[in-house]
Amino acid sequence: MRFSTRARYGMRAMLTLALRYGEGPVMAKEIAQQQGVPVSYLEQLLAQLAKARLVVSTRGAHGGYTLARNPEAITTMDVLSALEGSLGLAECHSGVSCTRDPETCALRDLWIQSSQALVGTFQGTSLADLARRQQARDAESLLMYSI
Repeated sequence: MRFSTRARYGMRAMLTLALRYGEGPVMAKEIAQQQGVPVSYLEQLLAQLAKARLVVSTRGAHGGYTLARNPEAITTMDVLSALEGSLGLAECHSGVSCTRDPETCALRDLWIQSSQALVGTFQGTSLADLARRQQARDAESLLMYSI
């Protein structure tokens, strides 16, 4: 399974907001520069995330975007669902594109089990978890710097 550019860029933006949580609004332009994402496309994604009530937009000179709630309370599944819709590896479980009866097809169980594992991973990973991972990696890269 491959995630779309929409999902990858949206997750990168949400990670930036999680890392900056509590510091006030972050401008889309700043997120775009930091993450190497086109600002116009990022604004579309942020609007979609705002519609899903994952981010809040603040207008004005000191405006920008903030997470709508604590990063501990936002899962990566929340973000991916807002940007991609439902996640799954195959439509086999519903009978769509299936050449056999879905109830008797051995592959159906494999697709369902794999999809459940994938969804479970994303449901079990919060933005705060990602932020902690990123901070640890950033700290490691600073320690590995030599002159």
